[in-house]
Order: sequence, then C-alpha cells, then structure tokens
Amino acid sequence: MSEIEIKFVLLHELAEPPRYAHPGDAGADLSCVEGVTLAPGERALVPTGLAIALPEGYVGLVHPRSGLAFKHGIGIVNTPGTIDSGYRGELKICLINLDKTETVQLPAGSRIAQLVIQKVSTAQFIQVAGLEITPRNDQGFGSTGVTA
Repeated sequence: MSEIEIKFVLLHELAEPPRYAHPGDAGADLSCVEGVTLAPGERALVPTGLAIALPEGYVGLVHPRSGLAFKHGIGIVNTPGTIDSGYRGELKICLINLDKTETVQLPAGSRIAQLVIQKVSTAQFIQVAGLEITPRNDQGFGSTGVTA
C-alpha cells in the first residue's frame, strides 16, 4: 500500500479532517458540518466543510458508508462521486434516503461518506472503423447473471 500527502483546508468550525477508521482501510471517513433530515426518497447536497488538493494523476472517489446504507437506507446519488485533481472547492455529498417509509436525521458531525484516493490513467481515444471480436462481444446487462 502506498501513501501520498493530500493537503486540505477546514472551511467551517465543525469541519473534521478525513480519517481512516482502521489501519489499511481504503476509505477515509467524511463528516457533515450541518444536520440534515431526509424524508423517504429525498436527496440533499450536504456540506463537509472540507476542501482538498489532490495531486495531478489522482482522483478522489466518494463512496457511501455501508453502515448508513444498511441501517438507514442512505446512499449517494452519483456513486461514486468523482473529485478531479483540479477541483479546490468544498466537498459536498449528494445523499439520498432510499428507505420507503422512514425519515432519517443525521446531526452535524455524522460520518456520511468515504473518500478513496486512486491513481488515474488517462487514455488517448482513437476512432476506428470496427472493433475486434471477443468471446463476450456485445453481450451486456445480465449476460453473466443468474440462469433460470
């Protein structure tokens, strides 16, 4: 496992630095600086009070926290959220309440997401007249799923 330095700024008095819960964890917890109430099916853009400076060649991927998903049905609308290396604004998380009946209240300071840092490879896209045939070819959604 390699480690890089990520500079950050706390933009709010309640903001917390990203923190790994356990050694070796892939995702660092992100917390909210404002309380949020989400009715069933409701979504909200939730501020973290945190800005980061990712080095060129890296991306930040924002994932849901499994405990919030399992216990309360809370997810992230654009999972994973993508933080490009050039972005320097506040990290905001677009949460959604997927529970059909229960309203969820998250107080300020709640851990609402995980930030995973990854190296990025960019591509040079080359237009061609056709693509080579593979065993899978154009078999997409459900092509390797459960059989009847």
